[in-house]
Amino acid sequence: MAALFPLFADLHDRPVLVVGGGVVAERKVQALREAGARIHIQAPALTPALQALADAGRIGWEPGTFRAGALDGVWLVIAATDDAAVNRAVADAASRRRVLANVVDDAVLSSFHVPAVVQRGELQIAVSSGGGAPMVARHLRRQLETWLDDSWGALTALLARERRRIRARFPEPAARRRFFEQLLAGPLPRLLRQRQPEQAERLLADTLDGPVASSPGSVVLVGAGPGDPGLLTLNGLRALNEADVILHDRLVSDAILQLARRDALRVEVGKSAQGHSVRQESIHALMLEHARAGRRVVRLKGGDPFVFGRGGEELEFLRTHGIPYEVVPGITAAVACAAYAGIPLTHRDHAQSVRLVTAHCKDSLDTLEWAALARGRQTLAFYMGVAGLETVQARLSAEGCPASTPFALIENGSRAEQRVITGRLDGLAETARHHQVRSPALLVLGEVAGLAGTLHWFGAPPLAAPPRPDYLPVPKLPHAA
Repeated sequence: MAALFPLFADLHDRPVLVVGGGVVAERKVQALREAGARIHIQAPALTPALQALADAGRIGWEPGTFRAGALDGVWLVIAATDDAAVNRAVADAASRRRVLANVVDDAVLSSFHVPAVVQRGELQIAVSSGGGAPMVARHLRRQLETWLDDSWGALTALLARERRRIRARFPEPAARRRFFEQLLAGPLPRLLRQRQPEQAERLLADTLDGPVASSPGSVVLVGAGPGDPGLLTLNGLRALNEADVILHDRLVSDAILQLARRDALRVEVGKSAQGHSVRQESIHALMLEHARAGRRVVRLKGGDPFVFGRGGEELEFLRTHGIPYEVVPGITAAVACAAYAGIPLTHRDHAQSVRLVTAHCKDSLDTLEWAALARGRQTLAFYMGVAGLETVQARLSAEGCPASTPFALIENGSRAEQRVITGRLDGLAETARHHQVRSPALLVLGEVAGLAGTLHWFGAPPLAAPPRPDYLPVPKLPHAA
């Protein structure tokens, strides 16, 4: 089922049709009355409560079965009967007239869904499961009910009363956003929780009458981790929710970008060996432009900014130009991808050290100390495109690294589409071609990579190297008689 578009409908003094007159319809009518809708019911009979409302002229009632013409002029319709044929007729007639329809407990027939709602005065929080699992939405609503006290309604009402004054004082959205963040992080909510509304109003008035503090721009380098949004740090999440501009790498996952402020400007500045790339100088220029305009910029990088992420170069640039900055570390790919593949980077029986290696092109491969990399009892983690695997295999083999050394290629590590491909060094390039490994992929090489098969816990089990004749066991000769 397609994702739903969340919205709040203004139904005040607008006609709404409810088909059905039972207990379920009664609950829907109550909610519609609270929204100020003009309600008309079509049903053979009504519950006593609905009958009383009809007798008092507070709702309209047309006795009998559903009549499609009753949809003319209404804004939406709710089908709340226990007759599947009637409910489908309502949905079909509404679809032909482009009227939004909700069929109770039937997500397929519904063109809108009624969420579970937490309400504190004018503040409403709606929770929806898309109609597929309403009990999950209700469970979450109960949790929210315990967390949100009545002061949230008073806070919403106070800020709504002062909305025009606030907008006049802070006409720029960025400045207004910072004002609200400082206000809500201060004593105002506490005063309302303590039932001191006069003090809260006085505090807000004094804040609006006081001098406007200047808001210099800044840059936060944030490590997004390898892809799983659960690996984003709390400081990283905070920075994303405060950002005016997000300059993000190509490999930052959509799931992480969805955690950011919805109205933040997003600019992809990723680099790719095969496709379009943004020059580092252009990234510097974008950071400088937005920061000097007073905006809060998040430079969002996959993994960690200081592990093959050019974070050091960017801080040097910002410092040279006097731009305030901070760094939020991220879980680097070697740590995260190895963990999600069940591979300990160190193990007292197999590896006492780890080397993080970048090898994105021929020039970088030529500068590596291959003799040191070929030594035993260590783990190598190559951050690289898959194009250099043949060179890695050849150079390590030439320096005496055993052909049987285990490897693991981790493609899309920590993401739902993660693949782990295992094998031996002498089959590295061939195995990658056989399984059509694509970037982003991390190569882990060393004895610990052999543990991927037994310690696997996330996603699909590891894929093995293709069979080769020299891997087959030598058959035993029969004993002489």
